[in-house]
Amino acid sequence: MTTVAESAVKRLLTSETTASLRTRYEGSNICTWIGFKHINYLVEEAILCHFADADLPARALYAEAGLGVDIVDLDTRILHALYMDETVQAHVVPKAGDDDSFLSFTVALHADRDGEDTKVVAANAKVVLRSDSYVEAAGEPPAELARFVTGRLSTPGAVAPEPPELTGADLTAVTTSLSAGRGTSGPDPVLDLLTSGKNAFGWKWRIPYPYCHFSERLQMSSYLRQMEEVVDLFLADRGISVKTLLDERRWIPACPHSRIQILDEALMEEDLYTVYTVENVFKDFTYTSRMDCYVVRDGRLVPTATGKVTHGYALIENRRDWNLINFDERVSKALRGES
Repeated sequence: MTTVAESAVKRLLTSETTASLRTRYEGSNICTWIGFKHINYLVEEAILCHFADADLPARALYAEAGLGVDIVDLDTRILHALYMDETVQAHVVPKAGDDDSFLSFTVALHADRDGEDTKVVAANAKVVLRSDSYVEAAGEPPAELARFVTGRLSTPGAVAPEPPELTGADLTAVTTSLSAGRGTSGPDPVLDLLTSGKNAFGWKWRIPYPYCHFSERLQMSSYLRQMEEVVDLFLADRGISVKTLLDERRWIPACPHSRIQILDEALMEEDLYTVYTVENVFKDFTYTSRMDCYVVRDGRLVPTATGKVTHGYALIENRRDWNLINFDERVSKALRGES
């Protein structure tokens, strides 16, 4: 791939593609419904198939041109439930403008619903090509792709949260002990600064290599895992853990919308500080939350990702059906941080 064919780049930027994809068994955690994380994995896979259909597969781009395919912005709405053992048609439409420094795509997942072709997921994504300098110098990127190449991950136009200054903070506790397992929610001086005065939950965690790609950095799919896990820890901290409401009421969290934007790079074995803040509880039916991720470098907090997620609750009626329900007083107070 020393010379990238103009025809391949043209297909990448202008041709629509459709891939037949199958839901992953791992994503079916409760009954046979697929969770938001694995639905987003299907969106990611559709984009990678689009690159491959243009004869620009991710492996060859990295191995031959030193370019890593990185999704830096992923905004997904789930319109209908997806299920175990289901095949979807993933339709990808490129949207990058002539002057854009990133590739952009819309992705629609379609499935059969009672004999009708139905859009079940709608997503928008931005992708950049990260030049690799970890293994060896990659040299100049192919001219046809140069405008999409970056030396550091970020989402164009994204607004990063303004982190507090660490001046005067005791940073001797910054490194998470390996014995801490899933990390800690405190006491920690940095988490205290990030959550003070907010309806928020903070979590510090050492980034392991299975969450990274291209030898060093946290990838979009791992931020999806981070979002899922911080919600799990937040609910447990508020006394309404997923298993508690499952056992007591057959309630499960339902997520119709999520968005994550990468702001900077988070690296393998750094401590990641994740703050989950409930921003709005709407008519005791849904609530929106914000996820902000940071690392500490050179004595200051660096925002690495920000995201939004909307949740509701569904009542499991039987092994096949569920129905969205209103929160009761106990759940509403827990979400609002009220005693």
